[in-house]
Amino acid sequence: MASASATATLLKPNPPPHKPIITASVSPPSIPPPRRHHLLRRDFLSLSATSTLLLAQSTPFLAPAPASAAEDEEYVKDTSAVISKVRTTLLMDKTDPNVADAVTELREASNAWVAKYRKEKALLGKASFRDIYSALNAVSGHYVSFGPTAPIPAKRKARILEEMETAEKALSRGR
Repeated sequence: MASASATATLLKPNPPPHKPIITASVSPPSIPPPRRHHLLRRDFLSLSATSTLLLAQSTPFLAPAPASAAEDEEYVKDTSAVISKVRTTLLMDKTDPNVADAVTELREASNAWVAKYRKEKALLGKASFRDIYSALNAVSGHYVSFGPTAPIPAKRKARILEEMETAEKALSRGR
């Protein structure tokens, strides 16, 4: 009988090798809780964007720094001098022998005026500055293109003198 039990063990099938069962489960990735003792980059960017936006919105309500009276008086004085120099030069007779010298002085004065006041942000919006700048540009452009003794055409001269007049009115009104 010993052989019968040996055969019985031999005939008994071996169980299949144990394979682990793989199950798929979807779980959210583990996210570490936010640390509140220091700012994260996105928190910093969010705060800086918000503060910039608030600052930009409140800026128009702040009064601009007033220009000093001395600077304003100097602008009025310099601009009046340039206006009179332009008028004097434009109204000179074309046969006058001093036209070339007057044009040279006018160009020097206009270049100095433009160099001094073009960079002033407070003046860029003023009507007087705009009109004077336009007139000086037309006068300088004419004399650069045609020479200091070439007469300015009547239509251009009338427009320049009109700009001078409106600039003078704006200047007297503080504009």
